[in-house]
Amino acid sequence: MRIEEARQIARQWVLEEGAALPGFDGAFLTGSALWADPAAELAATSDVDVIVVADQPVRLGKFAYRGVVLEVSSVSELGSTHEVLSDYHLAGSFHLPCVLADPSGRLTEIQRVVSRDFAERPWILARCTNAMDRVRGFINGIDERAPLPDQVNSWLFGTGVTAHVLLVAALRNPTIRRRYVDVGELLAEHGRLDFHESLLELLGAAHLSAARVERHLAVLEKVFDAAAAVRVPSYPFDSDITPAARPIAIDGTRELIGRGLHREAVFWLVATYARCLAKRALAGEQAGEQAGEHGYEDGFRELLADLGAETRRDRRRKGDLVLAALPGVWQTAMALC
Repeated sequence: MRIEEARQIARQWVLEEGAALPGFDGAFLTGSALWADPAAELAATSDVDVIVVADQPVRLGKFAYRGVVLEVSSVSELGSTHEVLSDYHLAGSFHLPCVLADPSGRLTEIQRVVSRDFAERPWILARCTNAMDRVRGFINGIDERAPLPDQVNSWLFGTGVTAHVLLVAALRNPTIRRRYVDVGELLAEHGRLDFHESLLELLGAAHLSAARVERHLAVLEKVFDAAAAVRVPSYPFDSDITPAARPIAIDGTRELIGRGLHREAVFWLVATYARCLAKRALAGEQAGEQAGEHGYEDGFRELLADLGAETRRDRRRKGDLVLAALPGVWQTAMALC
């Protein structure tokens, strides 16, 4: 179906079901389906992201609704218009016609101001600073006592937000799964593919072959299917590891590999693997079983070894390299805005 039809289906869900959630105070679109051309086809590897504003936490996650996979999460409050303009994810939504429901009229007013001021340089700098702070927060927040998936996610997302700094500077969508694809296209437009290579090097994927990434994906498929077979509602990303989410997590990665973007696919491959292991570990704890059974962690460690991030010391060293690279990331971002 067309993107616009998928958006209307999201609106329909909000009006028919979302509005009945406790403390509901509105909802808005975010993510790639908001940024995309409304006349374009919604890819089978894409979902439609909806954020509900509610005074009680809501995380419905991914679920199928009238032929579309929706991903629904919530925020309790948005803050002031200036706070929204300074937040690179929120501002990225509100500079476009994102509002799906707005009982109080406040979301519409925020959208009006953000769309007007979004491209002003002081706000661009504020959002780039917001992204830089997130890099530091993730890297400095690595807890070496935490379970392996949590340690890896702190390093991985801290590294991956470097791509967001550049996308935000250029007023592009700070996409989640395709961040390295989109930042590569952006840097190619500006004749800076050398810097794209440096970002991939920080991730540890610059040298990987398509065959090697395909091998890791084949292992991940088995882990994903095993994790998708159990329900762990207490895990925040439970719905990301389900049969309904498989086209996004697995097929979307395979599609990138097929397009020669295997190195760019590595980020989400690692994130998905970590989530699978975290979900299975939590399911095992609840069932009184041993976490990491069937050797599923072995493939993860092999993937991390290929990225130079297998041990705590490796991840700390790589995190330090990311922090050391931030002045160059900032300088490049400033040249893009």
